Amino acid sequence: MKCPYCKQNDSRVIDSRSADDGATIRRRRECTSCGRRFTTYEVVERQPLMVVKNDGRREVFKREKILNGIIRACDKRDISLESITSLTNDIERDIRNTMEQEVPASEIGKLVMSKLKNFDEVAYIRFASVYRKFADISSFMEELQELQAHKEQEKDK
Repeated sequence: MKCPYCKQNDSRVIDSRSADDGATIRRRRECTSCGRRFTTYEVVERQPLMVVKNDGRREVFKREKILNGIIRACDKRDISLESITSLTNDIERDIRNTMEQEVPASEIGKLVMSKLKNFDEVAYIRFASVYRKFADISSFMEELQELQAHKEQEKDK
């Protein structure tokens, strides 16, 4: 690693630590030439991920859109931002683990719905009402009945 001070190419690692919940490695280095210390960060290189919208348009995946949608669904619920962020991280990890460079928006929506179903029922229904664009009360009731059936199945396990 090139020293930012003297520009020599030789340095040694004196300390390594995990950062960002294990997504990054922080390394303290010391230049073998000038003796000054500096910090570097090692992260996994991510391939660009494209979202294929329902109308066929493509846009770059933005984790913040998922986070904002979940925050809105959890509005006025007793759920910490840390829990919401962790859920968003799980969703993003699942999307990226498909190893696909293009992911349909509908698949992202289904994944968010499945994660929210076990996370918070009220947030799930709120998200579903926007995502599925309930046309009337009967479609809303169908979703509630499906959620109730899922809850009973989980209880029987």
